[in-house]
Amino acid sequence: MEKEYKMSQARKDELEQELNYLKTTRSDEVAEQIKIARGFGDLSENSEYDEAKNEQGKLYSRIAELEVILQHVVIVDESAASDTITIGCTVTVQGADGKEASYKIVGSQESDPMHGIISEESPFGKAFLGAKEGQEVVVEAPFGNIRYTVKKIER
Repeated sequence: MEKEYKMSQARKDELEQELNYLKTTRSDEVAEQIKIARGFGDLSENSEYDEAKNEQGKLYSRIAELEVILQHVVIVDESAASDTITIGCTVTVQGADGKEASYKIVGSQESDPMHGIISEESPFGKAFLGAKEGQEVVVEAPFGNIRYTVKKIER
C-alpha cells in the first residue's frame, strides 16, 4: 500500500499551486536557461549548460515528488469535535521541569518543528495522538524518555 500524506485542505491547495507554477512558469524559465547556455559554445566545457541541466533535474524531481504526494493525499478534518489529540490540534503540555509549551500536531508535509508545528509521524507527535487533557505522556527520545502532562487541547 502506498504511503498516505495527511494534511489540511489549505496545505493541499498550496502544493497544487506550487506544482502548477513548476510545470508552467518555472519549467519555461529553465528551458530558456538551457537554450541560452547552449549558445555559449562547446557543451563539454560549458558550466552554464551544466548548471541549467542540474536545475532542470531538480525541477523534474520536485514535480514528481509533488505529483506522488497529491495522488496519495488524505485531507484531515480539523473541525471534528473530540476530547483527544488528533491532527490539527494545538496542544499545551507541561514538562517535568514545570515549563509549559504549545505545539500544533499536523501531517508530515506541514511540519515546521522550529515553530512548534510537529508532524504526527515524529516521536513527539506519535506519543501525543489520542491523549486527553490531564494525561501523562511519555515521549521516547534518543537521550531517554521524556514525560509531559497534557494541559490543554485546542482545535
